[in-house]
Amino acid sequence: MKKYARFLSGALTLVLVSSSTSYAWNGRGHMMVAAVAYKKLTQQTKNRVDALLLLNPDRDNWFDLIPEGTSVARQKMMIFMIAATWADRIKSDPDYHTDGTNNGNTPPNDPSASQNIGYDDLARHKYWHFIDLPFTQDNTPLVPIITPNAQTQINAFRAVLASNSPDALKSYDLSWFLHLIGDVHQPLHCTTRVGATQPKGDDGGNGAKLTTSPGNLHSFWDGVIGKGNTPSTALNAISTLPNAPASAANDLDVGHWINESFEAAKQTVYKSPIGAGAGPFTLNQAYKTTARKLAEKRIALAGARLAKILNEELR
Repeated sequence: MKKYARFLSGALTLVLVSSSTSYAWNGRGHMMVAAVAYKKLTQQTKNRVDALLLLNPDRDNWFDLIPEGTSVARQKMMIFMIAATWADRIKSDPDYHTDGTNNGNTPPNDPSASQNIGYDDLARHKYWHFIDLPFTQDNTPLVPIITPNAQTQINAFRAVLASNSPDALKSYDLSWFLHLIGDVHQPLHCTTRVGATQPKGDDGGNGAKLTTSPGNLHSFWDGVIGKGNTPSTALNAISTLPNAPASAANDLDVGHWINESFEAAKQTVYKSPIGAGAGPFTLNQAYKTTARKLAEKRIALAGARLAKILNEELR
């Protein structure tokens, strides 16, 4: 594990300060979700998550990303925030392998796809990050929903966190759970558009090309919340988020969250100037402004829901 830790210390820095938007919400977005949640945790829950994250094999390296002189309480919050990016960072760690097909986005057809064995599992499980609910705008036949996916894994990890399972497993599941809650609140992690020119779907907007950087619709939405992927900038950014409505924050049904994102994709993401087919499309300022507002609402809601689950269910 020492080799893993040395590599990931450098890789983590690259991910958090990079302007790349290749991950579901970028590092800033995921850390914002975690920061919103942490502020709503009870002290008992804060103590519990900190103890569990002590078992993450890369945790010691995360302190390198925290400014010197940061108080102990704020350090713990930032550790929680950085942990929410761990499931993306292993995508570039050579100690991990891409399992399945389609660059790892289609799960292998064996029990390893849904195994939950803790940090000894060195598969990247990229297909855990999303659930492709299909829709069509031209009556193209819909494709089946592949499992396992984000919904199956959130439910599996949630059950472990609420159980008497060993802390080593709970630590792994918590690290994934923090991340996947953010993922399913990103509309393009819950849908794929099928059409005459893309009968198998557009891979959550990855197949919808744009005329300007970042190059495709999925990457645009991952990074719409902005750059500055450090714990400090992410923590500062939550001050401008709207408050999540209490009624929505109290809805802890994962299926409802996914349907919200799915409907948002149909009603907001795939609207003009996004037309039929693969593009390329040119985004206008009105689209970008609407996207930013929706992303802020989804991030605030994800954080509120994450906190409520941890406060009520984590053992």
